[in-house]
Amino acid sequence: MHIFLYGPSGSGKTTVGKALAEHLRLPFVDSDQIIETNAGMTIPQIVEAHGMTKVRDLETAVLEQIVNGKESVIALGGGALLREENRALVETSGKVILLKAELPTLIERLQNDPHKRPLLAGDLKSKLTEYLESRRDHYDSFQRTIRVDDKTPEQISREIQTVVGRHRLSAMGEYDVQVGQIGNLPYGDLIVTDENVAKHRLKNLGVEKSIVLPAGEEHKNLETVSRLWKAFLENGLDRKSVVIALGGGVICDLAGFAASTYMRGVNWIAVPTTLLAMVDASLGGKTGFDLPEGKNLIGSFHPPRLVLADPSLLLTLNDRDLRSGMAEVVKHGIIADPELFALCANGFEWVKNNLEEIVKRAMAVKIRIIEEDPYEKGIRATLNLGHTVGHAVELVSGFKLSHGEAVSIGMVVEARYAERIGAAKKGLTDEIEKTLSELGLPVKIPKALPRDEIVRAMRVDKKRSAKSIRFALPVAIGKVELVDVDELDDVL
Repeated sequence: MHIFLYGPSGSGKTTVGKALAEHLRLPFVDSDQIIETNAGMTIPQIVEAHGMTKVRDLETAVLEQIVNGKESVIALGGGALLREENRALVETSGKVILLKAELPTLIERLQNDPHKRPLLAGDLKSKLTEYLESRRDHYDSFQRTIRVDDKTPEQISREIQTVVGRHRLSAMGEYDVQVGQIGNLPYGDLIVTDENVAKHRLKNLGVEKSIVLPAGEEHKNLETVSRLWKAFLENGLDRKSVVIALGGGVICDLAGFAASTYMRGVNWIAVPTTLLAMVDASLGGKTGFDLPEGKNLIGSFHPPRLVLADPSLLLTLNDRDLRSGMAEVVKHGIIADPELFALCANGFEWVKNNLEEIVKRAMAVKIRIIEEDPYEKGIRATLNLGHTVGHAVELVSGFKLSHGEAVSIGMVVEARYAERIGAAKKGLTDEIEKTLSELGLPVKIPKALPRDEIVRAMRVDKKRSAKSIRFALPVAIGKVELVDVDELDDVL
C-alpha cells in the first residue's frame, strides 16, 4: 500500500516524504515532478500555455501511472485530490496523510521557496489566505492529519509512521512492522501456535504445516522448546525456512527462541494475536523460555523478519486477556508517551472501541526505544518498569496471575517505592493506580502470596547487577529512571 502525502503548498510534503521514504526503505515519488517530466514543461509553463484544467488532467493520468507502480511514499500536488476520481483512486491504493500548518508557517516557508506557484502569484499573504479558505472544507475532510508547525521532518516522519502503522527497524537487523488486516501470509513454512489460537486462526493464512502447543506460561520451558526443534526437523525445515509464530507472548518467545537456535538460526515471522504480544513480546528480538527459578532466564536476541499486527484479532479476546495487555500499554505511556497514558485513563470501554489507535501508539513507544538501544545497554531497560516486582509476583502466584496483571501490580509497588525514596513526585502512585483500576487491573499484591518468596524470586531476576537489582522507576508520567536497589525488602 502506498503512503500519499497531501496538503497546501509549503506544508513540507516533499521534505517530509523523502525522510519518511528513507525511514521505511521505500522509493519516494513527487507527482508534480512526473507531470513536468511527462509534459516536458514546468507546471507554471503548463498553466500559462494551457490553463489549470490541463494540469488537473495531467494529474489524473500521472496518478493512474503511480498507483500501479512499486509501493512508494508519494508527495501530491496541493490540489491533486480535488477531483473525486483522483481521491477515490489514491484512497483505494494506500493511505492519505494530510499535512497541516498555520498561515505564518506557510508564509515563512513559501517566501524562501524558489519554485513559482501559479495559484499564489501576487501578494503572498492575501493569496495564501484566499487559497486556504477556498480549500478549507476539502482539507478538513481527510481523517489522517498531522500538524507540522515547529516540528522537524524526522519528528513528522515518526508521527506518520505511527498513524499508518508502518515501521522499518534496523538496529538489530532490518525488518518491517505493519499494523493492519492480515490476509494470506507473504511467506512461511511452518506455523507455531497454541491450542486456543488454533481453534480460530489457522485457516486462510496460506501456510499448510503447523504445530499446536498447549497454551499457558507453565509450558514456556525447555521441554516445549525441544518439542519445537523436533517438529522443525520432522517437517524438513532447513536454514532457508521461515517459522511463523501465531499467538501471544508465550508463542512469540518460544517460537522465536527455537528459530534462533535451530541450525544456528532460521528466520521467523511474528503474527501476534494478543494485545500483550502486539505491543511488547513481538517487538525487539528478545526470545526465550522460563526456568523453575524465574521467567525468561534463558534467551537470545533474534528479531523476526516481519511483524504483522492485526488489531481486529483482538475483538475475540476475553476481557481478562485484553486487560492484561493494557498493563503494557499503560507502561509505555508512563515511560515515554503522556498522551497515550491519558487515553488509557478513559477506561476499559473506551479502549475496546479504539484498539487500533492504542496498538499503534504503544508499538511506536517500544520501537523508538529498542531502535535507540537494541541490546539493553541503557534506555531499553526502562521497558522493565513494573517487571522486576511483576515477574516475581507472577511466578510466586503459580501463574494464577497473568503477566499483565502482575506487571500492573508491579508498576504500582515500584511507583510507591519511587515516591518513598523521593525519586517520584507526590501523587504519582495514585495517578497510576487510578488508571489501572479503571481498566480493571489489580493494583495490590494478594495477601496470600508470601513476601519472602517474592523477594527471593526478585533476587534471581535477570536485571540484577552484582548484589543490586536495577529497577526502572517512574518519576513522572513520561519519564522513568534506572535505579540500583540493594535492599529488596524495602521495595515491598
